[in-house]
Amino acid sequence: MGEIRNAERTRKAILQAAKEEFFERGYSGARIESIAKRAGVNKQLIYHYYNGKDDLINQTIDEFVSSVPIGNFTLPANPVDIADFRWKVNMDHLREFLKFTAWEAVEELPQNSNGEEARRRVLQSYNADMKSKQEMGLVPNELDPAFITLMMSSLTIYPLLYPNVTKMITGYTVDDQEFQEKWSRFLRQISERIFQKEDVK
Repeated sequence: MGEIRNAERTRKAILQAAKEEFFERGYSGARIESIAKRAGVNKQLIYHYYNGKDDLINQTIDEFVSSVPIGNFTLPANPVDIADFRWKVNMDHLREFLKFTAWEAVEELPQNSNGEEARRRVLQSYNADMKSKQEMGLVPNELDPAFITLMMSSLTIYPLLYPNVTKMITGYTVDDQEFQEKWSRFLRQISERIFQKEDVK
């Protein structure tokens, strides 16, 4: 029993070290040797638990996604509230992970090496939620649910990924409380103009 507990502790230590390495350096920049050093284990032990870098990144992201409280992926009933909700979740809980995803724009990644399946499940659930709200008459029929999800992802992620551009455009840093409050209000104002106004119980 002690050996099982030790193995589980080692596995978790490796995943935590891998998360730090991947999130800081991206997929291509991450090194198994650096992950081993962060975890305090030898390189061979990583290969005992994981089948190389691709397996490690997928399991790292699966573990990360499953560790985020489910409430952070459960969208509000009123579509007007969704953009602001996603902005706050991204800012408070997913910021480092989102920086990792930015590496995808500049790196050539092996297929299915970035936790794609776990991420697709979350994003497709947003599409399904928006389609359901559309069927309830809360979202205009002429709007494509997938494009709404893409729009909300853009609005709620861009300031976090490009803080320098955000400051050049607005004069605020993304960590400025006044910016965060103003951006939340703006997201709500935009949402009120997009979605049909219905009372949501």
